[in-house]
Amino acid sequence: MRALLRNLRRPPRGPAELVADLLRLVAVASIVVAGVGWGAKGASSFAVVSVAMLLPRLLAVRPGFDIAYGVVALVSTWSSVTDLYGVVRWWDLPMHFLMTGLAAATCYVLLVRLRLVEDVAPLPRPRLSYAVLTTTIGAALSAFWEMFEWFTTTFLDPATVLGYQDTVADMVFGTLGSLLAGVLLPVLAGEPRSRRDAVPTG
Repeated sequence: MRALLRNLRRPPRGPAELVADLLRLVAVASIVVAGVGWGAKGASSFAVVSVAMLLPRLLAVRPGFDIAYGVVALVSTWSSVTDLYGVVRWWDLPMHFLMTGLAAATCYVLLVRLRLVEDVAPLPRPRLSYAVLTTTIGAALSAFWEMFEWFTTTFLDPATVLGYQDTVADMVFGTLGSLLAGVLLPVLAGEPRSRRDAVPTG
């Protein structure tokens, strides 16, 4: 855990990591902008996203993965805050595909680094194992997200309209995105920098 926390404190290594860190600053600035323009709900959305965008830095994944995670998280959240999803009805499907896939891959790496699950790399068919585990995580994340949407619609924001077809489509696209992320996981996440640098994890 100490090695993971050191990843947050160290300076960026190269221009790609600097870009990823700049995206995190954009997320923090978006808290203020969304709060002024769209109220507390917009500000709270970006507050959550700002914390979530620290995960790739914490896990020391490849900078390209970190950048992709940050870009998709920002686009997805701004689309929600500005109600782009309501204007362009199909726009939430590619966002669910991309964001759920990236989040599922991130969760898998987090679980491995915390030693809550075993790394499947030594198994006979690791790519298939990555795909199975990441798809399972993504399906669970999709289900939890739809439960969260139901809760907010029922108790906090009745103006939001959710339908059965919309819910199922979101879960299907999120699960498919997680499957793709699982297949590409060794390329996306890379080897832990803490392992390459032989930094103790205790």
